[in-house]
Amino acid sequence: MKKLSLLIAGLVMSVSVFAQKNYLKEPAAAKNKRMQWWTDDTFGMFIHWGLYAVPAGEYNGKSGGAEWIMETHNIPTAEYEKYAAQFDPEKFDAKKWVAIAKSAGAKYIVITSKHHDGFSLWDSKVTKYDIMDATPFKRDILKELSEACKAAGIKFGLYHSIMDWHQPNANPKQKPDVKPDFNKYRDEYLKPQLAELIKKYDPTILWFDGEWIGEWTEEQGKDLYNYLRNLKPSLIINNRIGKARGGMEGMNKYQDAAGDFGTPEQEILKTNSQDYWESCMTINNNWGFAKYDHNWKSAQVLIDNLVDVAAKGGNYLLNVGPTAEGEIPAPSVERLGEMGKWLDVNKQAIYATKGLETYKQGDNIRFTKSNDGKTTYAIFNKADNNELVLTAVQPKDGSKVYMLGVNKPLEWTKSNGSVVVKLPAELPCKYAWTLKMQSSSDAK
Repeated sequence: MKKLSLLIAGLVMSVSVFAQKNYLKEPAAAKNKRMQWWTDDTFGMFIHWGLYAVPAGEYNGKSGGAEWIMETHNIPTAEYEKYAAQFDPEKFDAKKWVAIAKSAGAKYIVITSKHHDGFSLWDSKVTKYDIMDATPFKRDILKELSEACKAAGIKFGLYHSIMDWHQPNANPKQKPDVKPDFNKYRDEYLKPQLAELIKKYDPTILWFDGEWIGEWTEEQGKDLYNYLRNLKPSLIINNRIGKARGGMEGMNKYQDAAGDFGTPEQEILKTNSQDYWESCMTINNNWGFAKYDHNWKSAQVLIDNLVDVAAKGGNYLLNVGPTAEGEIPAPSVERLGEMGKWLDVNKQAIYATKGLETYKQGDNIRFTKSNDGKTTYAIFNKADNNELVLTAVQPKDGSKVYMLGVNKPLEWTKSNGSVVVKLPAELPCKYAWTLKMQSSSDAK
């Protein structure tokens, strides 16, 4: 009987291993289909939130660190853990956060389930160092936010740190006299938590970080990628699950890397790319809330960035860092609102578009193209003499040119290889404007 039991167990394990699909060999057509909604959505909201919001970038009278404050100021684990008892964000309102994202025109949200400090922002059964067991708040933030996203038609995604300063098996500095067992951390902590997140909150995106530690390898990244895709085949996963990211520019250093898209950080690619990529950027200087950081980017800069990213064929993931009380800072809300007003008028030129080979003309004009290739958009933030001169991309002969937000077609003439479009006396929005034209054969 014992031999029979062992035989059955072996067969079950064999079937389980055999049943694992190798998503690393996914055909290009299948990947393109899986990625389509993501590329069409173009604009997402990043949220960095955790215990680090309590010190808000200041420790023992010294500023710096924000979400990195534990490492920046070398705060002992036992000392940092005390912030959990102070984390009671009574003003947190998941529906309000989602409404802010939606009014900004963001189509998806990615929030930190666990940052490098190791604190879990959900009711995890794998650890007690989480929102339910370690704080007085005792509400499952990810549950509330995922449900609010679903109700509002916003895609829900999760950031998760591979690196963990709190777990002794993941951090050699935790207990210098005890040798950490990273494999144990990976198999008994990291993977179970990720499986828990997929099962509980059904994320569309998993956004990894902290992959640069020496203990993590590309092979582990590929194994984790395949493990997660087998749990949920439609998942979209960034390239920080492996080791291929080439610095802050964020694109893969080599072929056959794990992950679905590149991750430029605090910068935009210098030119367009046929690869999938997403530029993640802050509205001020820091990812997490820092009470001293008032260096807010203007709405003009944020909209120019969004336009530049879309023209180069990428996505724009723009971050907010809520306070310990659970509020998104007012300057972030104000700027996101301005982006939303602009997108209300110009959304056709941003969502469900693709970049062109000729994606710009000078410093002030960017081009996008509808997915079906029939319509070209010229987005500009400056024009002289109430007219726009186009040389790089031109409308089809005999066709009409419109400005988004204006009902009547605009007058345009062609001379010596240039097209001159006469702009309306009253423009329909602030910051930038879009001409819509039937694509000529020159628009590639």
